Amino acid sequence: MGPVPKTQYYTATTIDGFIADDHHSLDWLFEVADDGSNPFAAFFAEVGAFAMGATTYQWVLDHDDLLKHPEKWTAEYGDVPAWVFTHRDLPAIPGVPLHFVRGDVRPVHAAMTAAAAGRNLWVVGGGALAADFADAGLLDELILGVAPVTLGAGAPVLPRRLPSTRLSLSAVERRGEFAYLTYAVAPPAV
Repeated sequence: MGPVPKTQYYTATTIDGFIADDHHSLDWLFEVADDGSNPFAAFFAEVGAFAMGATTYQWVLDHDDLLKHPEKWTAEYGDVPAWVFTHRDLPAIPGVPLHFVRGDVRPVHAAMTAAAAGRNLWVVGGGALAADFADAGLLDELILGVAPVTLGAGAPVLPRRLPSTRLSLSAVERRGEFAYLTYAVAPPAV
């Protein structure tokens, strides 16, 4: 029997705890010196399904011009199915296994788990979506790649309190200029 699949919120963050600037941009992330390693590739190799919010989807769509170049999505994510939580109409990327959903994360988590076929689930972002999974007791792990930059404002890692009683540091690793912190996330107290 292999390892039990996890639902993981894996994200880059600034030292001051923001995942995007106040214009919803990740440009700050691409300014950090790259040491040539690709920790995301190893992480994503274990992912069988993933979820993201509308703002994250829109940024990726625009940043990579995916409606004109859907092959960029496929090069990054292959045929791994994705669920996009949204309250507005968003364009689908041609040929990409996308599911546009809204509401409670629990039924979506069940559908993602079935689609992942024993592999991990990745909650891409934003922080509000990851917090919804945590609130529902469906988030197992928080993986933060802390970048050497501060923004002073923007989208927080998590927009609400997650008490220390629910978090347990399970790994610390240096990768180039990034510090990777991994926390096990316990379900909420009943």
